[in-house]
Amino acid sequence: MKPQDYNNRLNWDTFLKKADIIDGSDQAGIGVKTYCVAKNGIGMETEYVTFNRPKVTAVKMTSRSNIYKSFLGSWTFKEINENFTEVIFLYSFELRFPFSLFSGLMQIILKNNVKQRLRDLK
Repeated sequence: MKPQDYNNRLNWDTFLKKADIIDGSDQAGIGVKTYCVAKNGIGMETEYVTFNRPKVTAVKMTSRSNIYKSFLGSWTFKEINENFTEVIFLYSFELRFPFSLFSGLMQIILKNNVKQRLRDLK
């Protein structure tokens, strides 16, 4: 299973309840826009700014969000051997007021979500 295969995305990404390519493309790639909705109901439109399968992918938020002022994410995959791949998820975000008052809590929630995604991907 390939991590940015939207036909299989919800099979392993249990953080999401919806993951769609929205710009008419049939697969992920640079410039392709997607819309994903987390199980908590928060949705976000993103655009791929980097896409080099199977090594790295990065997205930026393109729609206005009531919670996020900005959001960027990258996923890096490094094959260590036939049975082991190192995966690094990096996120950068800025919250809108009044959510910015809870940025520490949001970091903890996002960290826990990333840990679960990594377990699911494994």
